[in-house]
Parts: sequence; structure tokens; C-alpha cells
Amino acid sequence: MKKILAIALVFFSVRSFAGNPDRAGAAGAGQLLVNPWGRTSGLSGSAMASVNGIEATFLNVAGLAFTRKTELMFTNSNYLVGSNIKMNAFGFAQKIGNAGAIGVTVANMNFGENMITKESLPEGGIGNFTPSYTNIGISYAKGFSNSIYGGVTVRLISEAIYNVKAQGASFDAGIRYVTGERDHIRFGITLKNVGPPMRYRGEGLTFLGLAPSSNYQMTVEQRSATLELPSLVNVGLAYDFLFGEKMKLTANGQYTSNSFTRDQAALGAEFSYNNKFFVRGGYAKEMGKQTSITSRSAFTGVSGGMTIQGTIGKGETIVGLDYSYRATNPFGGVHSIGVHIAL
Repeated sequence: MKKILAIALVFFSVRSFAGNPDRAGAAGAGQLLVNPWGRTSGLSGSAMASVNGIEATFLNVAGLAFTRKTELMFTNSNYLVGSNIKMNAFGFAQKIGNAGAIGVTVANMNFGENMITKESLPEGGIGNFTPSYTNIGISYAKGFSNSIYGGVTVRLISEAIYNVKAQGASFDAGIRYVTGERDHIRFGITLKNVGPPMRYRGEGLTFLGLAPSSNYQMTVEQRSATLELPSLVNVGLAYDFLFGEKMKLTANGQYTSNSFTRDQAALGAEFSYNNKFFVRGGYAKEMGKQTSITSRSAFTGVSGGMTIQGTIGKGETIVGLDYSYRATNPFGGVHSIGVHIAL
């Protein structure tokens, strides 16, 4: 109990320094806020207290400790349908010893081909470029007892076009507390996207100028402003309703304290049958009075999805197909489809 009170104290301490909606748009590396996975995205990100395995590296890395043995996952997302943005994510998790697990994840956002233009060539004609956002995460989680689990993630971040790029690193940490006669009550808290500011650099920020008090021409580099990472704190609860040996309903609730935009609350539920069929839905809402004009997010809050999985071989290997949909305004929502393998 003392440990839980300490966790709660950390949450409220960080919360007191949280930002406000007036800072919306002031942070960079927005890719860190996009859930790339096909299962938890169907719950509007509300499953931070119940998510296990690879997907836990995004919501609450402590859940990585529940990796059974070896897990592989790949998800492709058609992001904001109509915008020509694609997102791919790959993850690998491996159990270590009796209580630990490591994970490696790679997520990439591809914005399609764009025409290269310059001040002297506003019409282009000199080729195309493809903007790309990429982050690579290395995670470790461990069970410290039958009730307390924790983990950390170090993530390398890259954002680039053909002649300008920014690179940085971020840090996540999460804790999960499990209780109940059948471990059906879970509490989680995580601190995400903490790291030093990033800055764009490259040839695209240079120009030819004259040296002071002379006609000597020289290359001058303009310095871009630094950008802070979109740090946040998540706190969440999950409760399993068990119906016999084959059916389970997991209810999830989560509150997100953002540093650079409105806070957010999310609810979600997942029904599973015989560990083979899963259907899920969720809803997220930004806090504070808002309209379609003042909303800081394209997501309208509604999401849903399903998973079908089965065993192969001697029944020890699980192979599954995941799908999720997140509604947005504008554009046509986000469709994610993926596969997962658990050995």
C-alpha cells in the first residue's frame, strides 16, 4: 500500500506542473502520441492498465513483463484516410528469466512523395522527396513481486525530409499493480516522452550571404527554434468480469495529463471468448468546454476493433489477426490491420 501511495504522489506532483491548452502546437515529435498498434488503438488508448506484451511499450511498458515467451507483431495503418499518410510498426518481445522481458519496436510514418521546390524554382521539376518520421524503442520490464511490475523504455526519434532533419531521444517509465483473488483488478501509472529538446538541422536551413564589411560570399546557417517533447502522465484502471472459463469482459479507464494540450479521459471495453475471438470499443474525450473549432485533435473519440486468433502446431503457438478503426474529423478515420505471433 505504501508503494501505491508513493505512485499516486508522483502522479499528482507531475500533474501540478502540467501545461494548458494555450501551449497546444508548441511541442514537436507528435508521432510519439500516435498509437501504431492494431489492438489497443481500438480501445481509444484506454488499456494502459491491462495491455500486455509488445503493445505495452506504447501505453505502459510495465505490461511487457507479461510476455509469455516470444512475441512478434506487425501493424499497418492507413492514417487519416485521404491524407496519403501510412504508418507501419514492428515489434519483438522476449521473456528473460522468470520475471523479466525485453522488447524492441520500430514505428515509421510515411507521408508519400512530395515535389521539391526552392525559392528560385517554385514550380519544382527537380525531383521528389518523402518526409518520414521514425522512432525506435528499446524496453525492459520486470515483475518485482506477484503484485508490482515496472519497466522503462528508451526511444530514439528521427524526423526528416531530404535536406533537413531532427533527431532526439525520449524516456518512458511505467508501473502496474495487480490485485484481486484472480488478479482481475489492475492499476497503472506511466510517465512518457521525457527527454531533451530537439532541433532541426541541415542544408535546407542554409543560404548564401555576405561576410560583414566585405563582398566575400559565405554559407550561413540559420538556427531553428528548439522543440520540446510532448511529455505526459497516464493513470489507469482495469477490471476483469469473468463469466465461466471461456468468457471475459475487461473494462478500462484512463486519464491522461498532457503538458502541451488538453487533458483527456478515455473508457474502453474488450470482450473475449475462449481466447480466440475479441471485440472491443472505446471512447476518448478532451477535458474542458470545446467545439469542433476549438478541439485540439482530429480524433472524435470513437474507436472499435476486433481480433481473431488461433493455435498452430502442438497448440503452443498463437497466430492472430488484429483490426481497429478510429473515427476522425476531418478525413476518413484511421484503419489499422496487423498480425501477431506468440510462441
